[in-house]
Amino acid sequence: MQQKPEAERKTLDDRQKMTDLERVRHSCAHVLATAILRLWPDAQFAAGPPVENGFYYDVELSHRISPEDFEKIEAEMKKETKANNTFEKVVVTREQAIKDAQTGRLAALGERGTPSKFKLDIVQNIPENEPISYYKNGDFLDLCAGPHVMRTGNIGAFKLTHVASAYYKGDEKNPQLQRIYGTAFKNKTEMEAYFTMLEEAKKRDHRKIGQEMGLFAIDTEYVGPGLPLWLPKGTMIVEELENLAKETEFAAGYVRVKTPHLAKEKMYKTSGHLPYYAESMFPPMELKEKGGDSNEEAERYYLKAMNCPHHHRIFAAEPHSYRDLPLRLAEYGTCYRYEQSGELFGLMRVRSLNMNDAHIYCTEEQFADEFNAVNEMYLKYFKIFGLEKYQMRFSTHDPKRLGDKFVNEPELWKKTEDMVRNVLVKNNINFVEVPNEAAFYGPKIDVQVWSAIGREFTIATNQVDFAVPAKFGLTYRDRDNTEKTPLCIHRAPLGTHERFIGFLIEHYAGNFPLWLAPDQVRVLTIGDDEALVNYAKLIANELRANMVRCETDFRTDPIKAKIAEAEQTKVHTMLVIGPRDMEAGNVSVRLHGKGSLGAKPKGEVIADILASIKERRS
Repeated sequence: MQQKPEAERKTLDDRQKMTDLERVRHSCAHVLATAILRLWPDAQFAAGPPVENGFYYDVELSHRISPEDFEKIEAEMKKETKANNTFEKVVVTREQAIKDAQTGRLAALGERGTPSKFKLDIVQNIPENEPISYYKNGDFLDLCAGPHVMRTGNIGAFKLTHVASAYYKGDEKNPQLQRIYGTAFKNKTEMEAYFTMLEEAKKRDHRKIGQEMGLFAIDTEYVGPGLPLWLPKGTMIVEELENLAKETEFAAGYVRVKTPHLAKEKMYKTSGHLPYYAESMFPPMELKEKGGDSNEEAERYYLKAMNCPHHHRIFAAEPHSYRDLPLRLAEYGTCYRYEQSGELFGLMRVRSLNMNDAHIYCTEEQFADEFNAVNEMYLKYFKIFGLEKYQMRFSTHDPKRLGDKFVNEPELWKKTEDMVRNVLVKNNINFVEVPNEAAFYGPKIDVQVWSAIGREFTIATNQVDFAVPAKFGLTYRDRDNTEKTPLCIHRAPLGTHERFIGFLIEHYAGNFPLWLAPDQVRVLTIGDDEALVNYAKLIANELRANMVRCETDFRTDPIKAKIAEAEQTKVHTMLVIGPRDMEAGNVSVRLHGKGSLGAKPKGEVIADILASIKERRS
């Protein structure tokens, strides 16, 4: 990795765990810098790390780089890869690194002689106990902690993708740099597959499909950015998901609760969310009780950013014994988070979110079974939605950040992380372990899934909380009549309506399975003969009586035009009825995107539709 200020650097362990593809992309960032210097020798470089799906390098340059420059930059990059230069590592002292930054040897071709202000700043912010190293390829020398591929020729296929502006260290008080993005792969075949996926992803963009299908709207003028409005058809999907969660959780022994949309400041100070989480919360409201003392101080209230503190207070509302545990409290609670405007993105990043939340209060002895049951619930949902590729990211703490980023309970951290790890290993769960990304109160699982076209999404979370229940004084009376603090499992298998539906829109390309489709069935008649229309109405009414979302089209338009319109609006099942169908007691069935299934008895068709919805077939 490019050696960067502490807030941006990865740990040495992180770097050692860098994947082969990340090494390729990191190495390609150096090749990019080499090429830019050959074209524009006055370029000043900051950081150039690998990122998801590629890499970037930040550069200060008088020439404004545009996509029109990419071809000549890539040509210079190809010269460097064909040269097949070795990536050579050199470890230096801090004093030498400072001198080299001041004399312009870093991020330079040979002895350039222009002081490197960004590299100097980076060197001065590297912790005293961390080694400092350079990497050299050909005549390009850069401050870097590595790792890299062996030679520039090992990079394979690469392509520059876009350029953007970025402040140094993300601070608007610092110089604005040009951030040049690219991607790299081991070979051309992998890169072509990636760009094919990107093209398909554009077609599946949930914002585009959501608008075309009339699922949701973002009204920035009157409602506000990041605050989606669910339109009738989108609300149908929301309700179907909530029904699925309610049924699944009822069968698993959950009880449902409801909590307010705001709470006193004291709640979030006790939980530990304030002041550390304040930037992600909407500003407080200061209120005095109506009719109260005019001299009393105003109470500060916050919009709810998370459900857990409210659920802790529900647990505290009644006494509990070990016989009451595990207690599983579930709620589709609405939360509000003040995401930065530049990070808002359709349904994927919003400020109002409806979370499939629950909190399980249990004993240590019950933990393994409860935690695994949550993971099993994930797997059940994956099967329903046809998700074949998934991975659990097991996030642990960094012992060096205890009392800072993480609750200062080293023994409890080790104990609960071992408990989680044992559950995952024992039940053969596909997981990777990621250090320094736990919640402040305990280890967690983030669930990564891949859509039908191979795009990766973070969908859900499963967290262990060994700290906050004690802050609220939550206890239960154990078998030996002593009071003990329960463990709490935070879980949200379906994440939020917003993000999960955004994912599903792209996963299905808007072609939802029958049970989830906003337009489930449309009955189409060939002509408008009264007897034919009455027969069609009987079928439609029977479906509606069974809560099937069924529309009718009795217009005199040609049947091909009716079918084309139903296909365009993504109606899942079309029941086409002509005189012959009526005489035989049949209907002709068509499925969106799949064509005609032929004529079948109406009773059989209705029974199959109802069974498909009930069983939530994919």
